[in-house]
Amino acid sequence: MGFASGLPLLLTGSLLQAWMTDANVPLDAIGFLALLSLPYSLKFLWAPLLDSWSPPWLGRRRGWLITVQLLLTAAIMSIALFSPSTQPLLIGLIALLISLFSATQDIVIDAYRREHLPERELGLGSGFYVYGYRVGMLLASGGGMVLADFIGFQATYLTMGAILGTCMLVTLLAPEPDKVSASLPTNQGGSKHQIRSTFWEPIRNFLQRPSALWLLLFILLYKLGDSVAGNLTTPFYKAIGFSNSEIGATVKIFGLWPMLGGIFLGGFLIVRLGIYRSLWWFGLLQMISTAGFIWLHHVGDSLFWLASVVSFENISAGMGTAAFTAFMAALTDKRFTAGQYALLSSIMSLPRVVIAAPGGILASHLGWDAFFWICTIAAIPGLLMLWRFKEWRTMLSPEAR
Repeated sequence: MGFASGLPLLLTGSLLQAWMTDANVPLDAIGFLALLSLPYSLKFLWAPLLDSWSPPWLGRRRGWLITVQLLLTAAIMSIALFSPSTQPLLIGLIALLISLFSATQDIVIDAYRREHLPERELGLGSGFYVYGYRVGMLLASGGGMVLADFIGFQATYLTMGAILGTCMLVTLLAPEPDKVSASLPTNQGGSKHQIRSTFWEPIRNFLQRPSALWLLLFILLYKLGDSVAGNLTTPFYKAIGFSNSEIGATVKIFGLWPMLGGIFLGGFLIVRLGIYRSLWWFGLLQMISTAGFIWLHHVGDSLFWLASVVSFENISAGMGTAAFTAFMAALTDKRFTAGQYALLSSIMSLPRVVIAAPGGILASHLGWDAFFWICTIAAIPGLLMLWRFKEWRTMLSPEAR
């Protein structure tokens, strides 16, 4: 399921950008493709509907999943029927549909993972999910670019659609989680009241928890430094003298395996340490790994140290991601899994989408050392909140703590 979630992401990102560039679409038009990621940030707006309404086939989770995967497969394959050189607007509209269906698929799979896995397996299961997600992204981006050179972009999109279509077999074979009723009020003010309850009840339920606003702030801050630093690593590598091929081979290809290893290691350690303690230790490792870029800045153009710093950073990021996704899943009420997890994951993405944007201004005015020191220190508030609100551990089940 993680693979199915990761595959469509870059089909509307780097692969589509490459296709439009080869078709001589103007650069300013290609720049607007960034807006295609909006459904991933706004998915919390329609996620509650997937908690409240069930299709008449396969159950609430698998019914929605098979429906969305059918639509997603059709959209990916239909984009291959057009040409960006003559129909760029139509290509963009279909790509927007792909993003919309892909974000909806993410909502359903996140909810399925929370409802299906026992509490003690949330960390390990989240690790496997992220692992599959990364493999799907790699196939769509790296694999898609290689395929496009041999068979063309249109055949590549047809191939990717067919690969995603095979993921429906997993949906058909997977067991349906036990349904937990959302218990929304009915017949109290008519359909308007029911619609209001559908969207408001998941938020109200979450905000009733002790320190709920502090929890939301923690989710915003936990990976803040890591996200802001990661947004500018490529210009940083080029600034200290690495070539495009060195960055591609060392950071993108070699660096993927430490990331996947960190996800696996994090998942297994969470089973032993529990989610709360894993958040603390993995967050500390993330902070130290961010400081590694300061060391690399002073060492300069050294492939050995580039590989070392990237490996340590990716291992730490993988472990932290496994713990963080498990923590968010454990916080959700199973009556409102889709709505609450979509809200939390949208908040988690804000540093990458919004807060990281002015990072270039910081780096250009203060220099790389000061920039990475700021990113390193930015991890401290999240760790302090973990120490301050130790009662958050009691919100987790005894098996997940």
